[in-house]
Amino acid sequence: MSSSPRLLLAVAAGGAAGSVLRFAAGEVAPDGTGFPWTTFAINVVGSMLLAGLLLLPLARRSAAWAATLGPGLMGGFTTFSATSEQGRALLADGRAGLAVAYLLGTLGACLVAVTAVGALAPRLPAEDEW
Repeated sequence: MSSSPRLLLAVAAGGAAGSVLRFAAGEVAPDGTGFPWTTFAINVVGSMLLAGLLLLPLARRSAAWAATLGPGLMGGFTTFSATSEQGRALLADGRAGLAVAYLLGTLGACLVAVTAVGALAPRLPAEDEW
């Protein structure tokens, strides 16, 4: 599957902005040495926003905006790699219980957030009705 240069630029621009937002969140509220709350919150909020992306008429009408906001902004904002590394670090520190709670808690909270958006969102018309 090939993407147009326009869509690739849209994802790149959104990804850059999302990465800066994630970095800024970590600077404002660093994770510290216990439970990585900042990364946890970033991933839950990002999952929720990504699930609600198609609620925005702009994202439904424009492939470029959908690419900018979805895989771009939210892809750059959320961070599976940091979650994995933090889980590994907790295990290496001998905090297996906290590592498991963090990793399973992140997965569970993200799934709950996505499910809640789906349940609370108004029913969108079928794709062929747009």
